[in-house]
Amino acid sequence: MNDPEHANQNGEDRPGPFEQEPSEAPLIWVASLSDYNDGRLVGQWINAARSENEIATDISTMLATSAATGAEEWAIFDYEGFSPLRIAEYESLERVSAVARNIADKGPAFAHLASLVGLEEALVYFDDVYVGHRRTFDEYVEELVEDLGYTDAIGNAIPEYLQPYVTFDTDQFAYDLELSGQYVTSEGDRGVYIFDMDRR
Repeated sequence: MNDPEHANQNGEDRPGPFEQEPSEAPLIWVASLSDYNDGRLVGQWINAARSENEIATDISTMLATSAATGAEEWAIFDYEGFSPLRIAEYESLERVSAVARNIADKGPAFAHLASLVGLEEALVYFDDVYVGHRRTFDEYVEELVEDLGYTDAIGNAIPEYLQPYVTFDTDQFAYDLELSGQYVTSEGDRGVYIFDMDRR
């Protein structure tokens, strides 16, 4: 497929690595198949974070500009803002709309969860299971250990002269948490999105 230049994008600057909110609505580039088959590229970038009917209206408007008589068929040639989800050429507008609106509302973390567990489960559980974005999962676990009071517990239980010899193995704890399936992670935006699946 062609890689058309972006047009009519009214988003803000791209977000920093730890911002949850996306900088712009997810977009799809929809093209007329009649024109594509005739060697012409007729298409348009469309804001996907709207209702199925609104997206369909934009597609109809795009098809009306076609040089082909009775152009009705279309396909999604490109997309942006759905990472790491893949959008198929003939993806249903219902699914595109549902995914895009949730990304616009909840941030890119929603797309990462949907890529791990599927759209239906992400729609139900996202608010419960998403715990944040960190540079590494180990960084999150270090915060968790502090919040749970494990470090203080060790300090209170061990004589001061022995404390330099006693440490909490955060790396192993992080490994075991992921291995157990309680936490799942997805890499993106120079870090990882983290989900606590026991919160479902």
